[in-house]
Amino acid sequence: MKNEFVLAFNELLEEKQLPKDIIMSALEYAMVSAYRKAENASNAQHIEAKIDLQTGRVTIYAEKEIVERVQDPRTEVSLEEALKIDPNAKIGGMIVVESTPKDFGRVAAQTARQVIQQRIREAEREAQLQYFKRQVGEIVSGMIQAITPNGLTLGLEMKAEGTMPRKEMIPGERYRVHERIRALLLEVKDSGKGPQIILSRAHRNFLRRLLENEVPEIYHGMVEIRSIAREPGQRSKVAVAALQAGVDPVGACVGMRGVRIQAIVRELNDEKIDVIEWNPDPAIYIAKALSPARVTGVYLSNRGKGTKTATVVVPEDQLSLAIGRDGQNARLAARLTSWRIDIKSLPEAAIDALNKIQKDPEYRTFAELERDIIPHVEQILNKKAEGRPVTPEEYQVLSQFVDRVERGILRQREGVLRAEEEKQLIAAANIPDEAFEIPLEDIGLPLRYTTLLNGAGYLSVGDLILQLKLDPNKILALEGIGAKAMAAIEEALANFSLPKSEPAEQIVVEEKPAAVEETVPEQEGILEEEVEISETTLEALPSEFTAIHEVEQVPMTEPASEVEGIEETLIADRIMVEGQEEEQREEAIEESPEPSLDEMFKWSPDEIEIDYSLVAEDEDEEVESDKKKKKKKKKYVEYEYDPDQAATVAKKKRKRGGTDWDDEWDL
Repeated sequence: MKNEFVLAFNELLEEKQLPKDIIMSALEYAMVSAYRKAENASNAQHIEAKIDLQTGRVTIYAEKEIVERVQDPRTEVSLEEALKIDPNAKIGGMIVVESTPKDFGRVAAQTARQVIQQRIREAEREAQLQYFKRQVGEIVSGMIQAITPNGLTLGLEMKAEGTMPRKEMIPGERYRVHERIRALLLEVKDSGKGPQIILSRAHRNFLRRLLENEVPEIYHGMVEIRSIAREPGQRSKVAVAALQAGVDPVGACVGMRGVRIQAIVRELNDEKIDVIEWNPDPAIYIAKALSPARVTGVYLSNRGKGTKTATVVVPEDQLSLAIGRDGQNARLAARLTSWRIDIKSLPEAAIDALNKIQKDPEYRTFAELERDIIPHVEQILNKKAEGRPVTPEEYQVLSQFVDRVERGILRQREGVLRAEEEKQLIAAANIPDEAFEIPLEDIGLPLRYTTLLNGAGYLSVGDLILQLKLDPNKILALEGIGAKAMAAIEEALANFSLPKSEPAEQIVVEEKPAAVEETVPEQEGILEEEVEISETTLEALPSEFTAIHEVEQVPMTEPASEVEGIEETLIADRIMVEGQEEEQREEAIEESPEPSLDEMFKWSPDEIEIDYSLVAEDEDEEVESDKKKKKKKKKYVEYEYDPDQAATVAKKKRKRGGTDWDDEWDL
């Protein structure tokens, strides 16, 4: 039969739900505290307590000094007693001996009760803290214990309490005491009174976890949630994408007859949820994010750093639907896509396009291109302003006019940006790579100027030289940089010597030995031909033709007196002449005549809509085709001695499609 101590110990383990070693350490610490209090022992004295779980007996061990005559039994022990424990004990040494007082169990039970409770409470708080830290970001279930003006108090697992502030509650939702609700475990803080657990039902991750629980495709990774924008209690937008072919992401989230999404809507107090399909094209993605509104056109502008603006044109009857009540639909779409969205009606967009053509210098080109259609557009807008009906065909004219102007200006800006990038690449090509690794402090500039340049993003010598080549006025426009500072910068760069890059390898064409000239007189004209190779030609040659082949002695069947040896030499023909390149490029590119505006108006809308994003790809394909034609002109001739024919032969190499070279022999 188990004794009372074992029964009480097991009951304590079951009640507190703590590990056995934690309870044991708390009991031992309490026994040590009780011994110090009962014997008035010093805190400097080392004392240990051991508890036998089978009998419940407590044994105290204390460290004492070995002396001949004991004066204080609390800190001293005689040599005879010490020798019983350790035969090597000596006077003046220290030894740990048993020092359990009589009736210590009853005394300890009275004095150590508070200490035991305190240690168990601390262990319980630490276990709660570690448990709920692992649950951060997950949904937990709790029962409402109290409703206060500041929020809710919920009872959670492990006898813990969580709080839900007012800002984390769904607006308009009613709560009742003893009602069980689900919430997102948002944060766990450690405080002196235990873990402080913050819960939320308004966070967007609460909607994410609900979707994972209700939609198996999301839980198993077949459908991914790309973005969530939420206004608690009113409306939410969720962008989903399929990671597995053949899976409909929107249909999986909605479920059969909306069963899955309706369960989430009921949990969120009838909050409206729009599920849209994510698309890698920002224009299509933004158009879908503005649903249920119908969008006519989306025009992206990414001119500044970090500012991404999308101009969305919608029919006049769809403007209020696209904006939403108090701008809610447009606001959620902007959060969902991370784009700044500017919504305009079709007449408003046409008026803006006309004003820009007439006043903005950037749109000056379109005034000439659209001169025939501008009066017609003005006539339609005047009809609209006077309140007269506008036909669908006239709305189509406005839509096409806005589309041509907006897409044209975007292509123009892309061309300017591409030209700036090419200019920057050309300027950076003449700067050694090592210059971009040298900090500005190494060129001897004053610390004030160096700090100003580093703050503007010029961290290395290469960055500073590149900007001076592109636009020195940009550095001069920095705050704190004037004419004196510019002079100091130019002087410092002039006195600083940049590391020189290694010269490019050159192709050396050696003359043919006299022995070969006597043996093969018919090849003399070809071997003595002068080869002129420009720097651009050297850069265009493959790496395998930039090395100089070593001379090898070829064994011959003929006597050595007739031919001493043949030197293997690489001879390159003259290739890629600039004049020929221009002629070939003009022959390869056939420009199609542009249609007039009258012909364009006769086209149907499907014919007019052109994917202008392919223009850059067409230009890349033309450049690649020119490069291929240039590569076809490369011919490499190698002369070798054929011992079977006792003659020197010319071996031409041409690249056929892949990476293999085809050989053609000319005797």
